[in-house]
Amino acid sequence: MEEKDYQKIYEEYKAQSEKQAQIEAMQGNSSGKEEFVAVKKNDDGDIIAFKTSSGRELDYVTALSEAKAGKLAHVDVFHKYGRDIIRSEPDGIKENNLDRLPEF
Repeated sequence: MEEKDYQKIYEEYKAQSEKQAQIEAMQGNSSGKEEFVAVKKNDDGDIIAFKTSSGRELDYVTALSEAKAGKLAHVDVFHKYGRDIIRSEPDGIKENNLDRLPEF
């Protein structure tokens, strides 16, 4: 039986997805939906509010509601720690992660 190099296969897959993520990021937001451009954090470093591309400032609960309704671009909602959590789409680009956005 042929020996497979699982690590090599995974690295090739990962490199392809990173290239695609860069292409999609350069294309911008074609959906017309608002995006998060900045965050507000508390003293513990938790994100507690968001600023959108249109300048609106949303508390976490409002942002969560809008994200669940599909009104915001490039974010997902998932359930963890007994609650719903907003996160950036996992696109392999660290610079657009919510935690790395500038603060307002």
